[in-house]
Amino acid sequence: MDKKADIRGTREWAVAEVNCSRGCPHGCRYCYARYDQVIRRQLIPEADWLKCCDLPGEIDKSRPLYDGQVMFPAAHDIIPENLESCVKVIGKLLGAGNRVLIVSKPHLDCIQRLCREFYDCRDRILFRFTITARNAEILSFWEPGAPVYQERLMALRSCYERGFITSVSIEPMLHREDVVQMVYELLPYVSHSIWIGKMNRIDTRVSRVNAQFDKEIERITLGQSDQELRLLYEELGHEDKIRWKESVKEVLGLPLATKAGLDL
Repeated sequence: MDKKADIRGTREWAVAEVNCSRGCPHGCRYCYARYDQVIRRQLIPEADWLKCCDLPGEIDKSRPLYDGQVMFPAAHDIIPENLESCVKVIGKLLGAGNRVLIVSKPHLDCIQRLCREFYDCRDRILFRFTITARNAEILSFWEPGAPVYQERLMALRSCYERGFITSVSIEPMLHREDVVQMVYELLPYVSHSIWIGKMNRIDTRVSRVNAQFDKEIERITLGQSDQELRLLYEELGHEDKIRWKESVKEVLGLPLATKAGLDL
């Protein structure tokens, strides 16, 4: 009998992914989308990645009703430069009757706009904000153009207080020493879940430009070692809102998802 294929990556969260832009000024050094589009498929030059470019064909097309939760966006963030395009696409997804998982490193103004625009659909929206660390120095190295921690926290709290369903992605976990304390600061504003995951394929996706990169890569690698992940599970495994990405489940011996979009 054939074994069912394990579900990995964003398919743990959604049955489909939708995007409307290419490129992202956040410039996250571990970004899979940058690696995929710049290095692997060579769709755009490295120098152009930090520019956000709308994809009219994706913005204007009609959207079907999917057979499960759909993720938007998956290969870029929601930023001031593409906000109007994102509003259009989210509106089409919701208009077709979909449940939409909105994932981004949140800009407060952008998220507040989405809350106003789609307040009446809040029961079909799940916000999942990527919040990878609290330490400003760590964030400025790994996510140099992204919002600071306090802005992300304010966006999470803003959605929660408006009655939206809220969630957090700590993938990748950038600061093992502080992650437990950060989780407990975030939990009061999380109604759904907090996902924790590793930085995957570091040697492939992160360029070792200088000694600082070497030092940071070593720190991340040590912080997500099997031993550290098992200790982290001992610290947070009892919390019912904590979820573990497949990169962590494999270390802990937890079962992987066998159906897309379960978000469990």
